[in-house]
Amino acid sequence: MPHPADPFAPAVQVAHTWLRAIAEALETEDLTFAHRAMRAWMHTVRDRISVASSAHLSAQLPELLRGVYYEGWMPGHVPVRHGLGEFVGQFTRISGVDADDVGSVAGAVTAALSDLFSAGQLDRVFAGLPLRLYEVLCGARPEVAAISDEDLPRADADQVTALHDRVRALGDAVAALAHGLEQLPTDTADPNRAASAAQEAHRILLTEGLIPVSTQKG
Repeated sequence: MPHPADPFAPAVQVAHTWLRAIAEALETEDLTFAHRAMRAWMHTVRDRISVASSAHLSAQLPELLRGVYYEGWMPGHVPVRHGLGEFVGQFTRISGVDADDVGSVAGAVTAALSDLFSAGQLDRVFAGLPLRLYEVLCGARPEVAAISDEDLPRADADQVTALHDRVRALGDAVAALAHGLEQLPTDTADPNRAASAAQEAHRILLTEGLIPVSTQKG
């Protein structure tokens, strides 16, 4: 009796495609090193962004890499301090590279992932990071001797993320309503369709906290 096709094979193939893209950006054929570099990038970034930003970023990752992203993640403890010292230290521990090489390695991973994620995704994530962290993630050599934990963020991560998520949620809610209310002159009126659209819009707004809990019906 023939065995069925491996149900995990497609997920493995996609993960390998991403890993090879990162290895190519790092100019190495060592996939183990590429995996360490990718993991270091994922964990240092995810620990410094909000839970909502992590949800949006990880949603675009291949299934297997999503597990790597969330390995050891503690949502109640993020975002951690934005100091460059902690960032470089965490990256070196995970990747195994020297502190002086963190910029070039992180920058190569960023370049590869920028092509793999949807356009503008990393720009939105990086918007809430301090300037010097942003520069290192884009390939700058970290000035370890001058590292200070008093780096000021370019923008408040939570505020930027919250604003982006609310705008997106409002757009989704309007789109849901518009779709439900679309009706040609020759169509028969369907009140159930409009009600369903209103419920979907309500769900979207409720999920993003744009509707106070007190307004929910019991």
